[in-house]
Amino acid sequence: MEWARELARRLLAERLPRRWAHTQGVAARAAMLAPILGEEAGTLTAAAYLHDIGYAPDLATTGFHPLDGARYLRDVAGADAMLCRLVAHHSCATFEATERGLAETLLSEFPPPERSLLADALTYCDMTTGPDGRHLSVPERLAEIHSRYGPGHLVSRSIAAATPCILAAARAVEAAPSPGTANRCRPGSGRSAGALTGPSASLRPGRGAPSAPRWTHCSAWAHRRPPGR
Repeated sequence: MEWARELARRLLAERLPRRWAHTQGVAARAAMLAPILGEEAGTLTAAAYLHDIGYAPDLATTGFHPLDGARYLRDVAGADAMLCRLVAHHSCATFEATERGLAETLLSEFPPPERSLLADALTYCDMTTGPDGRHLSVPERLAEIHSRYGPGHLVSRSIAAATPCILAAARAVEAAPSPGTANRCRPGSGRSAGALTGPSASLRPGRGAPSAPRWTHCSAWAHRRPPGR
């Protein structure tokens, strides 16, 4: 895990300090999920540190940071295949890949992770952390992205299409039991409704977004409901 933190720090801290602040916030959220991830908690934290390294100027070859970051981890860092796949598919990346004409490339090089809770947890951590590292609810984070990029932007379109998948991932994580603790340590404990509350709660399925299927993996959702439909 420490190697992942150091790699992300080296790539982001000096040249992209705000991105590094976000990354540290995502990693802090990941550490909070240790009770529900068990032995995979370390993988989640490593993925949290590495999920945005594709923004680093030296790595940005396609301009699509999940793919650029995953390729660097595979080709240069020699990272574990699961870690590469988590980075490649974090936060429902297939939707943006489709917008960019890179979906086939992404899926052929990095098959979606099979361990859906692990993938959902990374999405949850990213989608509950603002660009400066502060905790946000999922609707607040979605609204922040739309505000930052503006209507009609490729990222805004992708996030709009991915919203049901993102919300489904958040629900899955917040409902996940902690082994041996009767759900006492799940994310959102101590708050009335976890990370799905916030001023933009109208983004929930049933109020502007379709309901998600019972399974939640983002890439599977992308195949089930192609972006733009």
